[in-house]
Amino acid sequence: MSGFVGVVVSDPSLQGQFTQVELRSLKAKFVSLKRDSGHVTTKNLPGLMKKLRGLNEVVSEEEIAAFLSESYPDSDQEIEFESFLREYLNLQARVSAKNGGAAAGAGKTSFLKSTITTLLHNLNQAEKSSYVAHINTYLRDDPFLKKYLPIDPSGNQLFDLIRDGVLLCKLINVAVPGTIDERAINKKRVLNPWERNENHTLCLNSAKAIGCTVVNIGTQDLVEGRIQLLADLNLKKTPQLVELFDDSRDIDEVLSLSPEKMLLKWMNHHLKKAGYKKTVNNFSSDVKDGEAYAYLLKALAPEHSPEATLDTKDPNERAKLVLEQAEKLDCKRYLTPKDITEGSANLNLAFVAQIFQHRNGLTSDIKQVTLTQTATRDDVLLSREERAFRMWINSLGVESYVNNVFEDVRNGWVLLEVLDKVSPGSVNWKLASKPPIKLPFRKLENCNQVVKIGKQLKFSLVNLAGNDIVQGNKKLIVALLWQLMRFNILQLLNKLRYHAQGSEGKEITDADILKWANNKVKASGRTSQMESFKDKSLSNGLFFLELLSAVQPRVVNWKVVTKGEEDDEKKLNATYIISVARKLGCSVFLLPEDIIEVNQKMILTLTASIMYWSLQKQPQSLSEMPEQSEASSMTSDAASDIASEDAASTTAPSEGEEVNSLSDSVSILTMDDATSNAPPAENGNGVAGS
Repeated sequence: MSGFVGVVVSDPSLQGQFTQVELRSLKAKFVSLKRDSGHVTTKNLPGLMKKLRGLNEVVSEEEIAAFLSESYPDSDQEIEFESFLREYLNLQARVSAKNGGAAAGAGKTSFLKSTITTLLHNLNQAEKSSYVAHINTYLRDDPFLKKYLPIDPSGNQLFDLIRDGVLLCKLINVAVPGTIDERAINKKRVLNPWERNENHTLCLNSAKAIGCTVVNIGTQDLVEGRIQLLADLNLKKTPQLVELFDDSRDIDEVLSLSPEKMLLKWMNHHLKKAGYKKTVNNFSSDVKDGEAYAYLLKALAPEHSPEATLDTKDPNERAKLVLEQAEKLDCKRYLTPKDITEGSANLNLAFVAQIFQHRNGLTSDIKQVTLTQTATRDDVLLSREERAFRMWINSLGVESYVNNVFEDVRNGWVLLEVLDKVSPGSVNWKLASKPPIKLPFRKLENCNQVVKIGKQLKFSLVNLAGNDIVQGNKKLIVALLWQLMRFNILQLLNKLRYHAQGSEGKEITDADILKWANNKVKASGRTSQMESFKDKSLSNGLFFLELLSAVQPRVVNWKVVTKGEEDDEKKLNATYIISVARKLGCSVFLLPEDIIEVNQKMILTLTASIMYWSLQKQPQSLSEMPEQSEASSMTSDAASDIASEDAASTTAPSEGEEVNSLSDSVSILTMDDATSNAPPAENGNGVAGS
């Protein structure tokens, strides 16, 4: 029920001019100005625009005001966000023309940007070549793709190969194996637009589920290799990383570090031991002279590190020697000496991550590191739920990026951002403190406001106080996040019914979702039913496959479905359900284990996601919604098992709210024209490969 993640504007051509990182930054600045001034006009906008990239120190506020007055002669006329974006682009173009096209880096983007993985456009040739090398290396033996590889980086073969979506899906599985069930990928020799669109939708929803942020979908979108390169930079995958920290560091604080920060910590750890006097704080200016690399390789692989590397005074020669040494460690050459000396942050990050993968130089003695060996079942469940909530929060398009829920929410700011997304206008930002927050009482103030808003939304927060969030009480944080997610889901469903029927009517409840799913399956001629969201019979997956087939008959290939009697069969069905749901257009964040073990929270979100997709694509299905009577309240059905835990309630949509705010939704991501206009293919064609 989430759209294209992040800040979404109504004009796709306008959205295509910006990366998601840029849009978020511009949106934050615009909202801040509007919050401080009440509204944005040509009177207060020039001061903001003067500070923007491409305009700073190039054009004066007076010139910006004169430019804006051409489009807005009334200085009191309010300017909306999309109009602001257009004026920014127009002003950039005018400045660029005035300066002979030398506007400061306009339009240039990168594919390993910020602390998130993003689908971006306009790769420069060096990054394109590096990315092609990544594909050629990791997919060269793939049974389906090997006939198309290796790709020539100098031509457009990469973009041609991406068109059917298979390569994108394969790359997701390279990054996090098993994310996509390949039976759900359409792999015919020639795919129709409908089938290509399904592959793209499957890829994009799966990308979100492993922590990617996607932006401005099109045939030239890429999923880069950052997730895979940094996959081992955490204590669960590489517990030896604990030796980088002293005993005073709280383990949750260590777990919350982003992969990039962990990589810098690891690099500086070895540089200090090797006698390097400086601290590396970034992968651009701090490494462009090659000295840090020379010391790092000397510490990790002294047998491949001649003194000449350190003795040479020429940065280009040193960079060349560094790459030669790295190749002896089997590091693939994804960058050139020029990329090092020019400080290409993206490629240098990938280079250091490769060195870490091949030789991290950490102790093999992990007697003191037992983070996962002693985990209880509750710990495992909490870990899975933390992952689901983390991916959900990051999919909402909030400005902050969450690496570890239990640590990152403790200052209250992220939770306030989430509340502002799911209940716009509920947060009093004048009383909130933005990170970094040094004073503990400021964190408590943020968290107290979170609890206050939660109670206003009728969440069940009897045992939760602001200090519990500050202290990182995991179970109480999970309980709060679950109510936030559920509130958002029900709110979105209520909006659909509200706008379709033209009246508020009864609010949709957990019981309504349960009844809708059962009615949908029954109407398709099948007999499966679920008694509640914790019905143990759901573990075989057959009910959800029948539900998916009921809302879109062609999406399930029954030839690959198992009976779900043995554990292995249940796992196959569960992975297939998740991939088929994502292929259909549902953005879900649960794992196969959540279906097999019937995690009622995740089962509810899966069902609601399918329901939302169905109602949005087939508005007539609203008539199939069971009318809620007094007897079907949230205390009547088996669905009340969840509702009674949190006693959450939803609010009717306020007048003027949009039905489907793509950046605010929880779990629907669909492609535009092909999904809505293309005729359905023959039943079974290309559903799971042929």
